[in-house]
Amino acid sequence: MSEFVVLGFDTADKADAVLNRLVQLEKEYLVDLEDAVIAVRDPAGKVRLKQSVNLTAAGAASGGLSGALWGSLVGLLFLNPLAGMVLGGAFGAGSGALAGSMTDYGIDDDLIKKLADTIPINSSALFLLLRKVQPEKVLAEFKGEHATILRSSLSPEQEEQLRKALATEPVVATPAA
Repeated sequence: MSEFVVLGFDTADKADAVLNRLVQLEKEYLVDLEDAVIAVRDPAGKVRLKQSVNLTAAGAASGGLSGALWGSLVGLLFLNPLAGMVLGGAFGAGSGALAGSMTDYGIDDDLIKKLADTIPINSSALFLLLRKVQPEKVLAEFKGEHATILRSSLSPEQEEQLRKALATEPVVATPAA
């Protein structure tokens, strides 16, 4: 079962930095992100959303590939597989892009918009849908980030553990005089 967490940050670029670190942790198999969205409120008060998964491009790629395959097979029947592949690929890419743009994947868009409207000017929020996580290692990586938990599906104990980790100042060794 996936866990849902929304973190709020005081600066507009902090959510991007945290997501980039999470992507690095995903490459180390410490976290498995199902979906992630960044909301940024600019100085004019307008909210911009950055989706981590571009569904239009993904749909176009998979549609183009399957369309090219089916187009070549149909073209083979009419003794012109190259034309069938080109036409099938174009049709598949177009229909795949259209289907991808109309698909809602991961975090509900209405919830994202509703919560994003509550963040202050010049701040950001990070919406995460996590499949799996190694809590001890991931929390240690984000100690002292000063994020606010806006919403989560975590248990009260897990949420308190996350809140403490985000609030704790990182330990910095001071050189001896």
